[in-house]
Amino acid sequence: MNRPAKPGDDSKKKREILAPKDHPMTITTNPRLSDEAVRAAQKERLFTRINKADGWFQVFGMSWMTPLLRAAAGDNPRAQVGEIWRLLGVPLLAIVTFLMLWAWAAPQVQTSLGAIPGPAQVWEQVGNLHADHVREREKADAFYDRQDVRNAKLVEAGQEDRVKQRDYTGKPTYYDQIWTSIKTVFFGFLIATAIAVPLGILCGLSPTAQAAFNPMIQIFKPVSPLAWLPIVTMVVSALYVTNDGLFSKSFLNSAITVTLCSLWPTLINTSLGVASIDKDLINVSKVLKLSTWTKITKLVLPSSLPLIFTGLRLSLGVGWMVLIAAEMLAQNPGLGKFVWDEFQNGSSQSLAKIIVAVLTIGIIGFLLDRLMYAIQSMFTYSAQR
Repeated sequence: MNRPAKPGDDSKKKREILAPKDHPMTITTNPRLSDEAVRAAQKERLFTRINKADGWFQVFGMSWMTPLLRAAAGDNPRAQVGEIWRLLGVPLLAIVTFLMLWAWAAPQVQTSLGAIPGPAQVWEQVGNLHADHVREREKADAFYDRQDVRNAKLVEAGQEDRVKQRDYTGKPTYYDQIWTSIKTVFFGFLIATAIAVPLGILCGLSPTAQAAFNPMIQIFKPVSPLAWLPIVTMVVSALYVTNDGLFSKSFLNSAITVTLCSLWPTLINTSLGVASIDKDLINVSKVLKLSTWTKITKLVLPSSLPLIFTGLRLSLGVGWMVLIAAEMLAQNPGLGKFVWDEFQNGSSQSLAKIIVAVLTIGIIGFLLDRLMYAIQSMFTYSAQR
């Protein structure tokens, strides 16, 4: 018995003819569209990495790298060129303009030592200071080689009791003086931090402690390092009577002066950061009956870290400025003493060397600030990182 035909049977038969069961229908894609999708995904991932790196570029003062990488990746090159010009071209143009004005104006100013040196003369002294360092290191190596040969001969002759190890006592080079200044400022800065952070936490948590310490903070904060240094020198001379100690007296005089002048920004900012913690968090810690140590380490410090690091950056900058004046008077063999010795020397090259030291002080100060900012970025978070 034949089944009556239903609507749509004809179309079904046509489909079976066009696509029989033994030859299933396959869907083909455009390879060109697939490649474009892959490239778009890769480009998106590249831009994501660039955006993540932008926060760290800003930390290290290299924010111009972001538009440079974006332009290389093909992200609106015309707009990125404008950003590169603003972030890199304008500063470089300003530096070149400054150098040109310096080179033009320097010969116009005559001093007792001659004209103010221009950029070319200053750069020449950079090379001379480096050459002095190389020569001094060669002398030190030759000294230790002679000492080793002499001691070896004494050992062969059975005279071990006459073997002596002496340190090379040549003059410190410019690089040695830079390293001495860096060690001094970090030593004083670490002592200041060890004093200021706990004291700031105490003042932030206790209104009574804040009222007790605030008058002394306001009195001692503006005192100049030149006023502290004579007092520090007399105290160190009275208490540190040994000549064979780990530190020299001039080193301690400079470092303690740095401590006394640089602890106040950290102390004030730590106290402000702790006092600004949300009172609800403090109440929660009371409800949970957290111990004082747990409350400080789990609640107080994480909440106040941004302001603490702001104070640390300010303290390190203040300490670096204070150090140069302290080294001049304490005669600690660092950059401050180098400037003072060249000023007293009065040679035709002294002014150029002093300008080298000034530029060195500024560059190191900038690098120290970037270092503290990088450390802050590792322990705190922002919208970019």
